[in-house]
This record gives sequence, C-alpha cells and structure tokens, in this order.
Amino acid sequence: MKPFVAVILGSKSDFAVMQATVSVLENFGVAHELIVASAHRTPERVSAYVSDAVSRGAQVFVAAAGMAAHLAGAIAAQTTKPVIGVPIASGSLGGFDALLSTVQMPPKMPVATVAVGGAANAAYLALQILSLGDSVLAQKLLDDRTEIKQQVENDSKTIEILLSRSA
Repeated sequence: MKPFVAVILGSKSDFAVMQATVSVLENFGVAHELIVASAHRTPERVSAYVSDAVSRGAQVFVAAAGMAAHLAGAIAAQTTKPVIGVPIASGSLGGFDALLSTVQMPPKMPVATVAVGGAANAAYLALQILSLGDSVLAQKLLDDRTEIKQQVENDSKTIEILLSRSA
C-alpha cells in the first residue's frame, strides 16, 4: 500500500486556490487524491472517504474550506492521521472566519493550520510529515531549500548590481 496525501475541498470553488497543493505534491512525485466533500452538506461522504482513505494508505489529510466551515475539524474527529487545514478566503470576512474555525480546535483534536489561502504551504507541511519516514523525500525537501536559498542570493546580487549602477 503506497502512502498518499488525501486532499478534501469543501466546495468546487476551492479548487482555484488548492491547485497549488496539487502542483507541489506533483512536483515532488508524491501520490495524492482530491475530492469535494462538505462537512455540512455531505457529512456522510466525508466520513466514508476518511475511513476508506486511511484503509488505503492515506498518511496526511489536507482540508480546504471557506466561511465558518469546519471540514478539517470534522476530518480530525475521525482519524489520528495528521490533518492540515487551509482556510479559504470567501464571504464577507475574507477568510478570517475560516481561519478561526480551522485553528480553534478543542483539546486532543489538533488541526495544523496554514495561512488563509496557504495551499502551497499545506503541501510542504504534508511533505515534511511524510519525509519523517522517507529519506528520499527528505533529501528532495533539503534540495528544494537549497534552491530557494540560492534564488534569494541570486535575487540579492541582481538588486545589488542594479543599485550600484544607479549610484
């Protein structure tokens, strides 16, 4: 059974943001699934999927929902696998309600929560969790960090050169 990341969107409209999660997982070659299921409109679907996904090897869940939906919490209540919540900016509060409903979990029901719209960081956190048992993935993450560091250094050199020319 190959481990994978299960990505659950509370609504089809969340996909525009959550494409970043899928892209990061694909770039690292990590298996994943993506479904739409609502904690409020289709709670049975959420429950059935969580149970089935765990039985098939899901190691981490990423849940995206807007407004005051508590999809990540509903998933956390049904599994001891790590759950990462991605609050989605929607409605009149711009995602603040989603942030609070995702981060404010009761004791013994943790949900790791990234920034509103933080889909890429949700994927990176899932990768870090998976890398605890996968040295190849851990090395890929280290290589990615090295590339990021090099890009920042290159950007700095470019700006430093531009500034020295204008001085």
